[in-house]
Amino acid sequence: MSRTADVVTSWAASFLSLGAGMRASTHTRTPAKLLELYEFEQCPFCRKVREALSELDLSAMVFPCPPKGERFRPKAIELGGKKQFPLLVDPNEGQRLYESDDIVRHLASTYGDGTIPLHLRFGALTTARAALTSVPRRRHVLERSSLPEKPLELWSFEASPYCRIVREALCNLEIPYVLHNVAKGSKHRESFIARSGKMMVPYLADPNTGKEMFESGDIVSYLRATYGS
Repeated sequence: MSRTADVVTSWAASFLSLGAGMRASTHTRTPAKLLELYEFEQCPFCRKVREALSELDLSAMVFPCPPKGERFRPKAIELGGKKQFPLLVDPNEGQRLYESDDIVRHLASTYGDGTIPLHLRFGALTTARAALTSVPRRRHVLERSSLPEKPLELWSFEASPYCRIVREALCNLEIPYVLHNVAKGSKHRESFIARSGKMMVPYLADPNTGKEMFESGDIVSYLRATYGS
């Protein structure tokens, strides 16, 4: 896919998402330990959880589990006991949860004030909207890669079309990363700007090489050159 088509289809997906994952709540607390999410980018149920993380202003350690992936899928099945995604592991509460709606309720009640984000309150309609968001984007193309010694870090928010492009690349390469959500209104934006120098996402930091960068196209090229086979 050309760069132009990549950007246009990602913008179309963001339009179809109806703004889910765009704005963060100010009534949340930060978990002491990182949440762990086993998921893959095109899954509508996984998307609902990522939207909740953005809107509840929560970070997570993401383990990409694309179809036919072999790096983290076996670990997810070992942890949860079944081949189903998303799987959320909350080390703070000793919880392992399937079912996107159950995960969203857990996140909202444990780290928020119990209020489900607006875009996630409509049951089957929410799932249909999340599924529709996947339509403009191509299916996952699994890519061989080497595993970084340390997880990468990505500053992002779910509704951003440019962040989506980077998350998809990380998923296709099965590269784990810490997802730092900095949606509009996020309490983490100030510290992010202090680090990066400006409010612009996506922003990737690779502790293995010391590289830090903006621009989705540059990030994807870097990931493939550094970790792709």
